[in-house]
Amino acid sequence: MQDAEEEAAPPEASLAAKMLETRTIVISGQVDEKLAERVISQAVILNGLSHDPIRLLVTSQGGHVDSGYAIHDVLKFIESPIVSIGAGWVASIGVPILLSGEKDSRFCLPNTRFLLHQPSGGAGGQATDIRIAAEEILKLRERLNGMLAEETGQTIEKVQTDSDRNFWMTAEEAQEYGLVSRIIERASEIA
Repeated sequence: MQDAEEEAAPPEASLAAKMLETRTIVISGQVDEKLAERVISQAVILNGLSHDPIRLLVTSQGGHVDSGYAIHDVLKFIESPIVSIGAGWVASIGVPILLSGEKDSRFCLPNTRFLLHQPSGGAGGQATDIRIAAEEILKLRERLNGMLAEETGQTIEKVQTDSDRNFWMTAEEAQEYGLVSRIIERASEIA
């Protein structure tokens, strides 16, 4: 009976189940509410099963800031330690998601690229509404810069200057900056 159920399940469901068995969560592509719901659900389930470490593989161009914050905050909230691994590119709100890993358990693969920049958004309507939207984006920028400074050990002024425009980093530069603790080539390098 179980074989028939597995055959009926879509391949994505089977893959997701196998990933959960290995305590691995993958964040890939655009960060949005749907991705946040999936990642948060997986993290809560894994944390409920045990407080063993959870591996978080991040390869994302970023996306919706509040969805990214939700992922970051829940991963910090649960008791299971997070081991984060950057691959491909970790950009925009993908960086704070990667930073949800324990400071000494943030890794990246050798060819990973990182992008810091200020949040962006659009506004329309009356002048007052546009002003309110602009003020909110500025608050988001301050919050992101504060988080980056705290997590990396950089000064708030340096983070603010660096993220004022697109600021790309190689894996080595990201390690020097404090985004990752180590560059790894094999899963066996993670203790």
